[in-house]
Amino acid sequence: MDNFLALAEPNRRRIIELIAANGEMSSTDISKEFDISAPAISQHLKVLKETGLLCMEKRAQQRIYKINAQGVDEVWEWLGQMRKAWSSRFDALDALLLAENNKQKGK
Repeated sequence: MDNFLALAEPNRRRIIELIAANGEMSSTDISKEFDISAPAISQHLKVLKETGLLCMEKRAQQRIYKINAQGVDEVWEWLGQMRKAWSSRFDALDALLLAENNKQKGK
């Protein structure tokens, strides 16, 4: 599963938001924020970890989750590429519309 497919699920996005807001969270603390079962949260955490969006550290009996900057950077890179491509297209459209507007004014 890729990062975008993982983030398409609303509960996973909410998990990312919670961890980003808190810096790190235990799986127990994450589960307390949802109305779904702890095993369901564990499955979501597993997907987010496997895609590289989260990293996990074991501390005694707890599993502590943090945002994996490298995984998030991959998403940002792709979004940056898309933004650049669309900006280029909008710039071309602006130039075309300006030229058309100037042509009509000259008539």
